[in-house]
Amino acid sequence: MTNSRVLISGAGIGGPALAFWLVRRGYEVTVVERADGLREAGYKVDVRGSATEVLRKMGLLAACQVADTGMRRVTYVKRDGGPIATLPADLLMGRRGDDLEIMRWDLSRILHDATAGAVEYVFGDAIATLADGPDGVDVTFENGAPRRFDYVVGADGLHSATRRKVMGEVPLSHLGAYISIYTVPNLLGIEREEIMYNRPGRLVFAYAMERDQPAKVGLTFAAPRLDYDRRDVGGQKALVRAAFAGQGWRVGDFLAAMDDAPDFYFDSLSQVELRSWSAGRVALLGDAAYCPSPASGQGTSLALVGAYVLGRHLGTPDGFAAYEREMRPYAEKNLAFGRKMAKDMVPGGRLSIAFRNYGMRTLKYHPRKEQMIDRILAPMHEAANAIAI
Repeated sequence: MTNSRVLISGAGIGGPALAFWLVRRGYEVTVVERADGLREAGYKVDVRGSATEVLRKMGLLAACQVADTGMRRVTYVKRDGGPIATLPADLLMGRRGDDLEIMRWDLSRILHDATAGAVEYVFGDAIATLADGPDGVDVTFENGAPRRFDYVVGADGLHSATRRKVMGEVPLSHLGAYISIYTVPNLLGIEREEIMYNRPGRLVFAYAMERDQPAKVGLTFAAPRLDYDRRDVGGQKALVRAAFAGQGWRVGDFLAAMDDAPDFYFDSLSQVELRSWSAGRVALLGDAAYCPSPASGQGTSLALVGAYVLGRHLGTPDGFAAYEREMRPYAEKNLAFGRKMAKDMVPGGRLSIAFRNYGMRTLKYHPRKEQMIDRILAPMHEAANAIAI
């Protein structure tokens, strides 16, 4: 297998994780990434269930546990900032056993460092064209010289350019909301804490690891599919400002800090739902193939598990079909969970917010609160463990 060469587009989570497994099997692996280096922007992500077993098999679980965010509590607040309820983060967010929460760039760095000596990383470049033939895939790059590979894998995210090149324009499944996340000064003086604030059709959250470090703020709002330019950051910021103007609490401060944020992010809550994840010698992985709603918290886990499964099957007889057969039930269960959570993430009206606030306020006094939370989050745990590793 030492003469087989694989090109992976995307150096986020799925790409380096797949490279890890392919190098073990003797493949020559190149990872191309449009950014000039590892992306340092991002937000905290969950690794749950079967995905933690993948990290264990990689020998990286301990390193990821050291980098765990260590969030201690989640606090819900009213319009005037007064607390409604404070609950333990692990309980409320459903982390059990070896489940962990880690900043996306920390996980990306750990995966990159585990493969850097054996994998060719090419930053500041991207695939320009793909010509799939019976003996390989001829690839031209935006900057580098043309090359031929035995296989190409697109691990380049929700708006995958690789997917577009081999499958054309694939409509995303819009789930009725948009989300913006960016860095702000730690105006709240919080440490290992996440603050949640709801208004009709809107959710605001903010969290920080240390009191003397910047915070992340997220602004989510319900909306039908919007017509906007993904390259027009100013236009995206205008949409966020319009959706959150006059919403109380510290929202005005968060909006005022938006233009100084080095990592502004805006996108729809959408899912990728494809009938097939491959065409010829090109396959898709992670968000490019089966991106679940961010509300599911399962995107990172799907990328890690998908890399493990594809890493075992790529290049074998019927390899891409075997990858899909093994991975699809797990992916479909998580996509279904993503659709459900997207509906629950942004309460529609004042009555639903009042009902949620009452539940949070009284939950901490309930003698069986752990069992209640486990029952509510049972679909998440079922989805997170829906594949054997």
